[in-house]
Amino acid sequence: MVRDLAAGIVGLARRGHAWLNTPLPPPPATLRRGPLRRGAFESRLRSPRLTSLLGSALAVAFTVCFVTGLISHFIQHPPSWFVWPSRPVNLYRVTQGVHVATGLASVPLLGAKLWSVYPRLFGWPPVRNLAHMIERASIAALVAAALFQLISGILNIARWYAPMPFFFTAGHYWSAWLAIGALLTHIGVKLPIIRTALTRPTPDRVIDGGLTRRGLLGAAGAAAGIITLATAGQTIAPLAPVSVLAPRRPRSGPQNVPVNKTAGDAGVRNALFDPAYRLTVAGPARTVRLALTDLAALPQHTVALPISCVEGWSSIGTWTGVRLRDLVVLAGADPDDAEAYVESLEARGRYRATTVPPTHVRDPYTLIAMRLGGEPLHPDHGYPARLIAPNRPGVLQTKWVSRITARSAP
Repeated sequence: MVRDLAAGIVGLARRGHAWLNTPLPPPPATLRRGPLRRGAFESRLRSPRLTSLLGSALAVAFTVCFVTGLISHFIQHPPSWFVWPSRPVNLYRVTQGVHVATGLASVPLLGAKLWSVYPRLFGWPPVRNLAHMIERASIAALVAAALFQLISGILNIARWYAPMPFFFTAGHYWSAWLAIGALLTHIGVKLPIIRTALTRPTPDRVIDGGLTRRGLLGAAGAAAGIITLATAGQTIAPLAPVSVLAPRRPRSGPQNVPVNKTAGDAGVRNALFDPAYRLTVAGPARTVRLALTDLAALPQHTVALPISCVEGWSSIGTWTGVRLRDLVVLAGADPDDAEAYVESLEARGRYRATTVPPTHVRDPYTLIAMRLGGEPLHPDHGYPARLIAPNRPGVLQTKWVSRITARSAP
């Protein structure tokens, strides 16, 4: 029985091998249209070297996006082994700014790369052998994941979530793994061609109406540079006047700091000015409830810290308030070994609460702020009190704070 089973498996493998290596007939006449017609979209500008150069630039850009995107994801959803420091205070501002800028710059590079291989995407037969099947599958996954990454990222920057019937963060994270895996597989399959194309340059002749391959590469690079200049002003203030495509400007919004979610959007406007408002601070030894006058009577500290958003924009503000570590001490917790669970007056929302790890709790720059730029917080910036901590995404800088629970870190 075992022998018969083995013989059957061998026979099946041989038939599969023969099928994969049997040439397929040309596509039927009904398919000989559009990209499958003979000579469709041909251009003498296309070459293995052009494709390899564009692919190399795109691989670098995608790798930078992948690494900086992982950092942002792990800060927001930290695994047990991940530790993110509180200093330098601008580190996340840089990594996320680079993430978004590199992703936007990838748009013309991806467009040029797809153009350079477009006729090959519709080659016939679709599959010739096992290696060709793996190659085609990796290309399909890579193209789909790359387009998904860039399109969903642009929609997130614009904060237009209607076309995305899924949680952006989760979809973007898992598709990034798919993109990087498909990219590595594709490079592994194409490495001999890439090595040959990059080490044996071809003459750069004038082709197609005066355009050269070098000119095409220059145009793609120039488009990437223009997009960067037109958007980077959302975090680099001197570039703000020329960043006409930036969805945010560093000095826009109330008190010269941009806002994503307003008090009205969060449904907390009526609760902000309630005379009965108290900030509850709970810990292992005691629970205290502090009115605004009580908070104002505690030692006040002023720091200059950026709000750095996952959408890539950032803006520096001057914040004044009570150190979080001082409030943790009031509740009887050890500020050097405690984490703080900070909750908002906002009743619902994925980010209505956040856990502040010990590295940030004990940092003297981490405040429960009540003033911005020397004035009481604007309602859209978190009045009556908000969390502001160094080197954290803006989505974790909880606004309209109502309760802080200090507990020993696991």
